[in-house]
Amino acid sequence: MLNNSLVDIGVNLTHNQFREDRSEVIARASQAGVTAMVLTGVSLSESEAAARLAADYPHMMRTTAGVHPHYAKEWDGESEKALLALLKNPLVSAVGETGLDYFRDFSPRPAQQAAFNAQLELAGREQMPVFLHQRDAEEDFLAIIREHRDRLPGAVLHCFTGDKALLHACLDLDLHIGVTGWVCDERRGRALRECIADIPAERLMIETDAPFLLPRDLPEKPTNRRNEPAFLPHVLDAVATLRDTSAEALARMTTQNANDFFGFSEIYSA
Repeated sequence: MLNNSLVDIGVNLTHNQFREDRSEVIARASQAGVTAMVLTGVSLSESEAAARLAADYPHMMRTTAGVHPHYAKEWDGESEKALLALLKNPLVSAVGETGLDYFRDFSPRPAQQAAFNAQLELAGREQMPVFLHQRDAEEDFLAIIREHRDRLPGAVLHCFTGDKALLHACLDLDLHIGVTGWVCDERRGRALRECIADIPAERLMIETDAPFLLPRDLPEKPTNRRNEPAFLPHVLDAVATLRDTSAEALARMTTQNANDFFGFSEIYSA
């Protein structure tokens, strides 16, 4: 079943943009061939909400649990205990979204670094993979990952938007790469488009980051400009074209990668 479907590894399905029609969004995703998805936890409260939602769809959903750099200023002495409790949930399969964001700087950079280090340390102790974020913080991001990488069972840099230099630095650290609809933007996504062929097939996964990053070249855009997991096949087609391969072959590979990384084989074999 899973081998003939797509996995969206990054969906902000608890976002308030989905509040009114969440069940319909999930149904449209299934109809489009997206039969598994990973819900993104960006704060402790959102991670809890994602876990509750996934419990309603246990054969379709996994989640991450963590504190995004935007919320790093909220990390305190109780945060690790709360996150550890979330990681005990069998549907929570990765720590994150965690990392550094120096573009927005919604949290002070020292706070971002402290929260990032703490979550990577926890992931290493609990032997869980990590779901990573990086924007305009390449040097510090790579340095912190390098310090923890040997103790982490897996790591994916989601929503990769960098250039070849950053890509190969990430590959040298044995990271998986998550590609979104950014690749469909011939202007902002030019550097990413030039990277796509360099990503090893076994390291590549795809995602929408819905409700954000609506593909710019989507033929029929929704009037609300909201991205949905149902649009993941469009991302798949764009990536397949840039890699000069078939969408079917790429779907099999990216699905298997997500299956292995996030543990979907366990819920599909249950």
